[in-house]
Amino acid sequence: MKAATLALSLGDPAGIGPEITAKAWRALKDSGIAFLVVGDFDAMAAASGGAANVRRVGSPDEAARVFSEVIPILDLPLQSGVVAGQPSVSYAPAVIRWIETAVGLALSGEVAGVVTAPIAKAPLYEAGFEFPGHTEFLEALTLGAQQEGPRGPVMMLTAGDLRAALVTVHIPLSEVSAALTIEKIVSASVVTATALKRDFGIERPRIALAGLNPHAGEHGKIGREEAAIISPACRALNDLGIDCKGPQPADTLFHPEARAKYDAVVCMYHDQALIPVKMLDFWGGVNVTLGLPIVRTSPDHGVAFDIAGRGLARADSMIAAIRLAAGIAARRAKL
Repeated sequence: MKAATLALSLGDPAGIGPEITAKAWRALKDSGIAFLVVGDFDAMAAASGGAANVRRVGSPDEAARVFSEVIPILDLPLQSGVVAGQPSVSYAPAVIRWIETAVGLALSGEVAGVVTAPIAKAPLYEAGFEFPGHTEFLEALTLGAQQEGPRGPVMMLTAGDLRAALVTVHIPLSEVSAALTIEKIVSASVVTATALKRDFGIERPRIALAGLNPHAGEHGKIGREEAAIISPACRALNDLGIDCKGPQPADTLFHPEARAKYDAVVCMYHDQALIPVKMLDFWGGVNVTLGLPIVRTSPDHGVAFDIAGRGLARADSMIAAIRLAAGIAARRAKL
């Protein structure tokens, strides 16, 4: 692995990705962390106050050398100009190419990991994009690549001392119960425990499983999923040597005293994890993809077309995502 330079794909250029990337560079340019932007030079220049603040580079090594002075960019230009706040299907081929290029750099070992700025899914779908989102696309791009440990992907959100992984992600709430299986819960938890040990330096990870129903089913009076699916999954995880407790009522899992008793909570559905993460740190939460052969993080927010180009976007989550990716990459490099 070369110096811990990260590749940052620019996301939708009409969103806040370019702005928060520029703000993250200002915050980190003297920190010892470096990233190479994969995107469009003109969009990056417009967001950073002018072309003098951005430099085209040809490699991650060159990016690291100039990072304290300018924003280094691997310029893969758009075919049309960008209007901030106005999404366009014309940007889609470039957005997809930026992600593919960043992932390719990580797979080849030229960068230590990937940070992805937010994408807008609707224009991508209109252009023929066949994946539900970033995570599934990254899974496809890394298929066949050699990796240690169990395969994901598993989405995990972090905020402060809270790490919340998901068994089901972007499906209707009415479909969650049918989608849950012992195997899925065990798989997500094993991937999570492995990542806690390898990527977060936790020698003996403690996993909490959230119940699905109120009061974790109240002994079957408010649902049977806990007894039929989640409890057997917890027993299976303990049989595998993973310290697991659950199912636990979700309404008592996220206060400070409860968080001190586990290293990650595995949640059954999207909002069960996302609400406490965003309550704990709305501006600074990070999305981490576990169980891939590459490091990948992203800000825990969307493209925010409504404020794009107005200088209002906060870069807290992007900065946290870059810092976390660098930290994970550094730990993996020592293995």
